[in-house]
Amino acid sequence: MGKIIALANQKGGVGKTTTTINLAASLATLEKRVLVVDADPQANASSGLGIDIKQAPCTIYECLIDGVDIHQAICQTEIETLQVIPSHINLVGAEIEMLHLPHREDIMKEVLTPLLDRFDYILVDCSPSLGLITVNALTAADSVIIPVQAEYFALEGISKLLNTIKIIKSKLNPRLEIEGFLLTMYDSRLRQANQIYDEVKRHFQELVFKTVIQRNVKLSEAPSYGMPTILYDAESAGAKNHLALANELIGRNQNR
Repeated sequence: MGKIIALANQKGGVGKTTTTINLAASLATLEKRVLVVDADPQANASSGLGIDIKQAPCTIYECLIDGVDIHQAICQTEIETLQVIPSHINLVGAEIEMLHLPHREDIMKEVLTPLLDRFDYILVDCSPSLGLITVNALTAADSVIIPVQAEYFALEGISKLLNTIKIIKSKLNPRLEIEGFLLTMYDSRLRQANQIYDEVKRHFQELVFKTVIQRNVKLSEAPSYGMPTILYDAESAGAKNHLALANELIGRNQNR
């Protein structure tokens, strides 16, 4: 039975999509069957994994709004055990279209349920908002990874996200857990980055991943070539960090 993990933080630019792409590729490299669901209208997770949106037969939008069979939307990546359900700019309007639908918060859960036996991990890349699509992702998910940028405003807005998670847990999805807080864009030379890490660790203790994602130029270069960093430069710090994160995630889930 697969595990659905949402990657969420309504603050933009914290490394959600970068983490989704590279964690998924690392899990797949470790022989896990992985599906990325791109739930961000910008579709960066799709293009970052080499998917040409124009060539995709359909996207998560058609599955959520038109009831298209989810299996039709699955696209193959260069890594054999890694597949993607791409996004589309139309997803911007999907929240308004979903407003009149019954059980509107449960649509993504219903769409993804038939895939649970096919994959070990389903990673949902959420948009930087707490709108209805993100609520759908959190309602469908077993857990959520929260990327936190190692910068001054890192903790700003996290309380709002945690409050949303608390509401969803009490009203829509009692099994939702926080998988962990992940420190991204970390530069150990900067005193401020170390202070942020200590603060996040003090606040959230065991919920913070031991792995941190360092600032790394290869991480920002790889998506422009439509590939995860592990294929672009397997020896880079970015690739190694995400492989360590994948191993930590697998270890956490084996111990539960």
